[in-house]
Amino acid sequence: MTGIDEYEALRAARPELFRNLPDGIEILTDPAAVAAAGGVLYRDRYLTLLRDPVRFPDGREGTYIRSIGTTAEPGCVVLPLLDGEVVLIEHFRHATRSWHWELPRGFGTGGLDDPANAAKELREEIGAALRELIPLGVLHPDTGLLGDRVLLYAARIDGMGEPARGEGIRSALTVPFAEAEAMVADGRITDAFTMAALLRARLAGLAN
Repeated sequence: MTGIDEYEALRAARPELFRNLPDGIEILTDPAAVAAAGGVLYRDRYLTLLRDPVRFPDGREGTYIRSIGTTAEPGCVVLPLLDGEVVLIEHFRHATRSWHWELPRGFGTGGLDDPANAAKELREEIGAALRELIPLGVLHPDTGLLGDRVLLYAARIDGMGEPARGEGIRSALTVPFAEAEAMVADGRITDAFTMAALLRARLAGLAN
């Protein structure tokens, strides 16, 4: 299947990704325009990279690149709370070639509902069983490039096991909520998902 064929199949399967809104940037459907843009440029089990043919609000035509999750299920970020304190993991990220303090998170998993996906991430990354899951809303991590939406949660847990060292997690740290926020303020936490979840948790009244 060519990138153009994949693009047309994706448009049929997930039309919400191709909706056009008044006064927005219009996705063109003309086959010649789609072929010139390239359609699906790359696809694996996690992400799909598209180049859409578009018409801008001023009438210009061109192309726009975006990345979407390969599955329709949203990803999730989970803020674990152990005895009222925040559990952070020290995770090596290939994209930045750096260690980051952050929260457990992952792509959406086909066949799992949203709470089950959150529970899976806790179990896999810190060996924790979920006691209570608290929804904190939706995050769009980069509206200029990513078409994904990510669900934010807080989760009360009773304990945890070993971190998933095979995934590049070398340690876990439990800190008071105020210390986690101090780590944001002084630059020890730079991960946007983690900062967003901490903010949503504070606004939800979960900070001690």
